[in-house]
Amino acid sequence: MPARRLGTWKLAYADFLTALMAFFLLLWLVSGVSPNARGEIADFFNNGKTASASTLVNIRPSETQRLYSLLSSDAALQSAGDNIVLTRKANGVRIDLIDSEARPLFAMNESGFTPAGAQLMDTVGQRLSTLDMPLTIEGHTDAFPSTDSGRSNWDISSERANAARRALTAAGITDSRIRAVTGLAATRPLYAGQPHLPANRRVSILLQVDG
Repeated sequence: MPARRLGTWKLAYADFLTALMAFFLLLWLVSGVSPNARGEIADFFNNGKTASASTLVNIRPSETQRLYSLLSSDAALQSAGDNIVLTRKANGVRIDLIDSEARPLFAMNESGFTPAGAQLMDTVGQRLSTLDMPLTIEGHTDAFPSTDSGRSNWDISSERANAARRALTAAGITDSRIRAVTGLAATRPLYAGQPHLPANRRVSILLQVDG
């Protein structure tokens, strides 16, 4: 009888390792689920509700995650340093091309790009031309009022958005992919608590995906 109990700890240890592997596999799968799908899964475990078939099918890396990984690992975009900020959104990935004191992309109160800004827009346009998802373009300013009496920040931001559109199409992006071109003035600062920062002067490109 004692001889039979000698190997029981091995079975318990094997069960523990199996449960641990299953736990980490579950974490990996859930990391690719959208927030809405996570809510359905939470309801299933907490309230006994049945998760929908679409939720179970989407337990995988989402299109947004794949796009974000693709762009964030791109050497040409990485070389832009602080002038590019990538953000995962619920419906895609936003690329902010932002001004900085070390490398300004726009002249103050101007809509056109500096040489550095034009080069960066061309780099981004060539990279995005290899993709096929639709996109929208937004122009932004900082919160300083325009010193041009004939042009407001609304005008300047709209002109920046259209300058970005022209640069992207020149780099190979077709007009059919562009869904909207919008000037937002200083209404959506990148740094909400510091609306006067140079980084709030920017162009935002939102690549829209389904998953």
